[in-house]
Amino acid sequence: MDKPRPVLLVDHLRINRDITILDEINWRIEEGQHWCILGANGSGKTSLLNALTAYITFSSGKIEICGHEYGTTDWRELRKKIGLISSSILQRIEKSETTLETVVSGKYAMINYWGGISDEDRQEAMRILKQMECEHLAERPWRNLSQGERQRVCIARALMADLWLLLLDEPCAGLDPVARENFLWFMESVAQRKPSPALVLVTHHVEEIMPSFTHVMIIKSGRVLASGKKKRVLNSAILSDAFGAEIKVRQMDSRYKITITPRRK
Repeated sequence: MDKPRPVLLVDHLRINRDITILDEINWRIEEGQHWCILGANGSGKTSLLNALTAYITFSSGKIEICGHEYGTTDWRELRKKIGLISSSILQRIEKSETTLETVVSGKYAMINYWGGISDEDRQEAMRILKQMECEHLAERPWRNLSQGERQRVCIARALMADLWLLLLDEPCAGLDPVARENFLWFMESVAQRKPSPALVLVTHHVEEIMPSFTHVMIIKSGRVLASGKKKRVLNSAILSDAFGAEIKVRQMDSRYKITITPRRK
């Protein structure tokens, strides 16, 4: 019996720009898995996301999304299957755009919606906003949304498309502790939805890895340091190596906490 196609297949991916940014990245996401990517600043996490969303070209290797390979499939259509939540997206949304327009724009993979909204798109956007507990924000302009509300709306925007993969690039950056925890549990509810796209969370903080995340990949200096099931990868030795400090990891219920002792030179 043939093995089902993975949601994502990255095979020997390299990105060179005068220097090697990513080197021999191999990664496979199966249906039902949710991943977290950890790594120090400059390790290559954002470059990997940019390659997955076709915002930068890679030097060699292969990327497939549900069996569709970059370079042989129209990337403009393929990109519609990949949602991205990042500060770069948030900064590009017009301040006068309403929440409803922002959500509808996700169906068409555009930033800043223009034109009329069909009854069908309006109904679908309102259904998603209701699920995201943001229905009351539908007519509110972007300028009047809090940071936490903007993150929720951007997830609703991503879900407007029939996604295979949802990438979250440090979505908690800029949130206060209470807003961060509220958003994390909101993200957990998205992961538990059936059906749900495969989630990939990029973060510096193990505390943000929620129970539904099944796997972790740790990148160091453009290479995969460790990759696999969460319980195996999230250990003190691997994290100490990745971040260059003495790190102790402990699990508390279904979440993780760390303590850090900087290495003195």
